[in-house]
Amino acid sequence: MKIAIGIPARMGSTRFPGKPLAQLDGRPMIEHVIEKAQAADLGPVFVATDDRRIADTARATGAMVCMTSPDHASGSDRLAEAVREIDCDVVINVQGDEPLIDPAAIRAVVEPFTADPYLPMATLAHPLRNPDDLFDANVVKLITNAKGRAMYFSRAAIPFPRSGLPNAMQHVGLYAYRREFLLIYPTLSPCEAEQTEQLEQLRVLHHGYDIAVTVGDFHCIGVDTPADLARAEKLLAGS
Repeated sequence: MKIAIGIPARMGSTRFPGKPLAQLDGRPMIEHVIEKAQAADLGPVFVATDDRRIADTARATGAMVCMTSPDHASGSDRLAEAVREIDCDVVINVQGDEPLIDPAAIRAVVEPFTADPYLPMATLAHPLRNPDDLFDANVVKLITNAKGRAMYFSRAAIPFPRSGLPNAMQHVGLYAYRREFLLIYPTLSPCEAEQTEQLEQLRVLHHGYDIAVTVGDFHCIGVDTPADLARAEKLLAGS
């Protein structure tokens, strides 16, 4: 099975413009992400971007670069354009704002594809660590079925605690797709749940595709704001 790791990155983040090139430990954040992806040692690493400055930084860090349209609504759409140039069976989507992602998590997300040759997509989750996060809309929760496939993702409390605290799980925003499915993804029409929750993976479930979920002790901290960057800086200094 040929695996490629794609990192979608753009400069136009609403909450944090210029985020991929923000300095973290004296280097652009995208460099840290690329190095984590390379450390997974699964296959070629490429950056999908519409910005020459990101492209130049990526090449200097040893990644391939695929220049893409600036009009993509999501990282999955951006990777779908880029993967047309990549020879692989499975594509891992490592988001460009995950400078502290564990390479072991990257390796774990592809494991379900070896057991199911028809699986279109996979992701990760870990048990909810802070009970207050169950009601935090910034923390995405999910529930799975008996086969370890996602039933639903939500910013709301799921399962809802009618009595006591449930064994809730938190979604980790790391995805892997079979290449053929990733090429189909941009043709799928958005659904109401996706637009209401602002969670692109709900489009996949809406159209009847499976998403395998691997549950483990995964530590992934995304950088969405300058405050998150400061937190990541402290974590790096502590390690």
